[in-house]
Amino acid sequence: MNLWRRVRAIEARVNDVLATTWYWLVAHRPRNRRHWTWVAIGTVVAAFGVLDYLTYPPPIPDYASVRAAYRPSEAWLYDRHGVLIDSSRVDFERRRLAWTPLDHVAPAVPATIVAAEDHRFYSHGGVDWLASFAALRDRVEGKPSRGASTLSMQVAGFLAPDLARPGARGWLDKLRQMRAAWAIDGAWRKDQILEAYLNLAGYRGEAQGIGAAALGLFGKTPDALSRDDAVMLTALLPEPQAAPAAIARRACAVSHDSDCSRFEGEAYAMTGPARSLQLDPGLAPHLAARLLTKPGLRVTTTLDAAIQRIAIVALKRQLLELGGSRARDGAVVVLDNATGDVLAYVGGIGGNSTAPAVDGASAYRQAGSTLKPFLYAQAIERGYLTAASILDDSPVQLDTASGLYVPQNYDKGFKGPVSVRSALAGSLNVPAVRTLLLVGVDAFRDRLWDTGYKGLVEDGDYYGFSLALGSAEVSLLEQANAYRSLANAGRWAPWRLTASDPRAAGRAITTPQAAWIVGDMLSDPNARAVTFGLDSSLRLPFWAAAKTGTSKAMRDNWCVGFSDRFTVAVWVGNVEGDAMRAVSGTSGAAPVWRDVMLALHAGRPSRQPPMPGGIEARSIRFADNIEQPRRDYFLAGTGMSVIAAAPGESRRPKIANPVSGSIYALDPDIPIDRQRLAVAVTGDAAAHHLKLDDRDLGDAAAAPLILPGRGRHRLALLDLGGKVVDQVVFTMR
Repeated sequence: MNLWRRVRAIEARVNDVLATTWYWLVAHRPRNRRHWTWVAIGTVVAAFGVLDYLTYPPPIPDYASVRAAYRPSEAWLYDRHGVLIDSSRVDFERRRLAWTPLDHVAPAVPATIVAAEDHRFYSHGGVDWLASFAALRDRVEGKPSRGASTLSMQVAGFLAPDLARPGARGWLDKLRQMRAAWAIDGAWRKDQILEAYLNLAGYRGEAQGIGAAALGLFGKTPDALSRDDAVMLTALLPEPQAAPAAIARRACAVSHDSDCSRFEGEAYAMTGPARSLQLDPGLAPHLAARLLTKPGLRVTTTLDAAIQRIAIVALKRQLLELGGSRARDGAVVVLDNATGDVLAYVGGIGGNSTAPAVDGASAYRQAGSTLKPFLYAQAIERGYLTAASILDDSPVQLDTASGLYVPQNYDKGFKGPVSVRSALAGSLNVPAVRTLLLVGVDAFRDRLWDTGYKGLVEDGDYYGFSLALGSAEVSLLEQANAYRSLANAGRWAPWRLTASDPRAAGRAITTPQAAWIVGDMLSDPNARAVTFGLDSSLRLPFWAAAKTGTSKAMRDNWCVGFSDRFTVAVWVGNVEGDAMRAVSGTSGAAPVWRDVMLALHAGRPSRQPPMPGGIEARSIRFADNIEQPRRDYFLAGTGMSVIAAAPGESRRPKIANPVSGSIYALDPDIPIDRQRLAVAVTGDAAAHHLKLDDRDLGDAAAAPLILPGRGRHRLALLDLGGKVVDQVVFTMR
């Protein structure tokens, strides 16, 4: 608008100059024929100069520049093979799809538009003089006039918006538009002008261009439009926001049909609630929202459309079977072990979800038991444990700054002495906590950080002993890549999500020997039989290693595992954090993991990776038949043939209950003599006795029941010579 104020100001000044000049010529010069001739010539030249200046058209780009500068409102996501998998609208000012070439538009559309809007389009040079003179005649005679704007003039208005701005209807504006149309016709081919018109014209509402109009008004692609569709589109052009009845009347005039009864219904259908046609498969909406940030952006990902569909179908089937009352959300990630390429990324499928826009594949959730493989790998590579070592799965209470930590197994039971292989494959909690005591919380936290779990931003003290059971928050994508490191002999490398992501060299995190042994334990169906049975969803007809996990209060359910070629990670839960009902690791996420793995290896079964050097295989048996004889694997030099639990007499006597720092409250509604506290001592307690404050309780092996009074008490374990071996302090209230 500022530009046109300046133009009008210049025009006013030029008129003043002309008037002054005319006055000077007339009033101050002698009046003869020669004088008047020069006055006339000067006036004509000046008038033409001013007219040329005032009607000079804006610069018009060529066709190639217009097409190159065209920016759709959408952005597109492609898989590794160039297959379109999703799109996202980024610009909400107007709705534009990709530029549609003329040969991708049904022939009826341009033919109908040309016939109705500019029937001499192919014969004039940008301006239809016959139509212009007819419009001028009608205006002089006071008749309703038909517009004389050609398609070339309208394209000029699209390319130079000031030519078509509100109020730009004067004769000078019209002359500028005509000159711009001549420039376009002189530089462009007719098919290019028609193609630009179809792509730049506004049809109705926010729809601009034939692609958006065909989608929004008819639910079709431009090449599928019918003759009636073309008639309706043409009827919209003079007044895109017209009422359906007016559109129907114009459609009848455009079609020249004798029976126009159908057009009114078609007009109401076309202008009713927006029709929807998904021009892409909609396979990765969460990833599209993450990667498609600019209009017109085309991102090629590492995804494989076929594998993405497999993951979606498997997850959708499982969530339907579980039902919305048990679990509403889920996510799946598939990685290529060798390259780190993300082959499938399913952030959710909608369905019964109450928050379908949340990306479950990148959201941080409690890990549950899925961190245990990295804990045992660290203990094995340090030589603290072997796959056959015996751990005690019995009640334990650990004193922490916030109180007692009492880990329990999923089934609330205890198995007694178990091997590391059985403890890991069976996902037992107490043995994992005992292993964490060997490795150290800080060392384990650092190992997880190095393995790509970047949600662990606190030090080890923050997580405490619960880190062994997965109290830390992780994402599904991190889970998949961490397990991929186990599949790659302990070498971790970042994943690749787009074709432009660099291929980074891996770095050694876990030793190849420890990674292989952990993978062997996770693939052993016999080792997990006690907890999961022999025929769980984790058992496949080929080699694969897998681990399930369930977070506190049944909020998250995981299954992560790898074959020789792929790593598959699955999460099932509710993104809003409410607990699931009757969903465990093997009944929630594991069936999805199984279905995806079976589909991935339909053509070639997976095989166990070759055993690296530095490992020795032994046939072993267990003393006291703790477990069945088997063949197991050890770091070179650590192999044993007979495995036995440490005898009680080899363990240092220790007070197991009460735990130091405990606070006990007496219940006034329960008889006092029934509120005695049981004292428990572990290890070889023979020839030891207990002392409560100053009172001797006698033989420690007798496990006495005590009834201390209110206040703070000290319980000590003394050897035969009276030396304090262990002591605890607790309080009674």
